[in-house]
Parts: sequence; structure tokens; C-alpha cells
Amino acid sequence: LRGWPHLCAGFFADTEAFLMKNAEVKLCLQASPMNGNLLLEDCNPESDFQDWSWQGDSLMNHGTQSCLSVVGADRVQTSLCGSAGYTSWDCLNSLLSPLGSSQGYLVANRKGVALDNMGGLKAQWQDVADRSVCEEKAEQDRYLPAALASTRVYDHTAGNATLVLGIDREELEELLWFFRREDPSTWNYSVLALSFTAMILGLLLLAINIVRNRKRKIHMYREVETVQQAELEAKQALMPVQEYSPAEPGEQELVPQDQRPGEVVVQWKDGTITSLYTERSEHAI
Repeated sequence: LRGWPHLCAGFFADTEAFLMKNAEVKLCLQASPMNGNLLLEDCNPESDFQDWSWQGDSLMNHGTQSCLSVVGADRVQTSLCGSAGYTSWDCLNSLLSPLGSSQGYLVANRKGVALDNMGGLKAQWQDVADRSVCEEKAEQDRYLPAALASTRVYDHTAGNATLVLGIDREELEELLWFFRREDPSTWNYSVLALSFTAMILGLLLLAINIVRNRKRKIHMYREVETVQQAELEAKQALMPVQEYSPAEPGEQELVPQDQRPGEVVVQWKDGTITSLYTERSEHAI
């Protein structure tokens, strides 16, 4: 969108530039790049210092980027646009006169150009096609509103209407609409709303991620507790079997090491072990 004003400016610079040729001497008005003086030289369409264009009611030279101004009573030269002096001109029937003044018309003389009350061919200014410079101003006044309100521009060389840079009509209308409004509030509010939406979405995703991580940790903790509980119950179930296992060391030997086969022994509460039946000796029998 920012490039569209430059496109319009470039278009007007190309289509509105014209040479100012005096109708009598057949020489063109040329601006001096050194001191602002005005000369009458052979017409040269390639010279920027002979290119002029209407900027409202002012005549601007493309080579010096300065405007045609009146200095003193009848002296004419170029000066910075908008500076002191007559930079606004009235154009009627190929005659140029300072706007709002009665100093006369812009005429060609031996020294160059000056202001004179005498009209005639010396005071008439045309382009290379012998059209009045007033027609150039009238076309500029018509093209400026048309360029801002229409999607088509007039092509002098082809004589028909063509689309600018091949852009579709809808797209060009939208560009022109933004250019005419020159109000960035809509864009600023759109960016602000988009940033706020992105922030809300980011916070929502962060909250969802935190909740999921917490649930995953709780689930893992419960699984670990379940496994530990199962292992503990399995150990408790094995403890009685191991307590009464005959293979466990340290169990008391119910049968003394010196017990003979067939002998019945009794273990008393005090730990004394005696034989139930004492063996009689052969002599007692």
C-alpha cells in the first residue's frame, strides 16, 4: 500500500511533463541549474531542464525541481517551490500571467523571458505538438481526480485505457480505497486484536500442557505405589513358609546326635532330654 502513492507520482511525472515552446521564436524554455535563470534554447525532449509540469497552479521544472517565479517588477526565474514570489500562474488561451496580479504576461525577448503587458505570439506558450500549455493544465486537473477514483489510466501513446501493471480491478480498487482513506487505525486495531488472540491461545496451550504433565505424574506415582504394594504383599505371604521351613538353619534338632535307632527320648521344659525307656543291661536281665 505504501508504494501506491509513488506509483501515482511516477505516472504523473511521465504523462504530464511537457516542453514550453514560444509560439513566435519556436524555442523552448529551459531552466539553468546554476543560478535559476531562464533561457530559450532549441527544443530537446531529452533534456530534463526543458521539462515542465503543472503542480496545482505552479509550473515546476523537472531538472532543477524548482518553480517558475517572478522576481521584482518583470524579472522571471526559477526558485524553490513555495518561496517568496509569484509561483502561481493563471493560464488562458496559451497566455501565462501571475495569478492575482496585473504585471502582464510571460513573453519571450532577446534576453530570455520576462513579464510584459503586450500579448501576441511572443506571449503564447505551447508544447512540441503545438498544444496550449493551458490544455496541459486542464488535463492535469482531470487526471488527478480520475487516478484517485478509477482503476484505469489513460495512455496517450496508445489512445486507449489500460490497467496499471496488470493488477486486477478489484485489487486496484482496494488499493485506491486504502490510499484515499489514509487511516491506519483499522490496520493497527487488527494487529492489536491478532496479538491479543495469539497471547490467549498461548496461555491456553500452556495451561493444557501443565494439566497433562500433572496428570501423567500422578498416574506414574500411582503405578509405582501399586507395584510396591504388590511386592510387599508377596513378601508377607512368603514369610510364614520361610519361618517353618525345615531347611532353615538354626532349627533345633529334635533328635540328638547320639540317639540310637529305636530309642524314644523326651525333651523336658527345662531343655533336658532323657530316654523314655532305659536300656537294661544283660546282667540285669
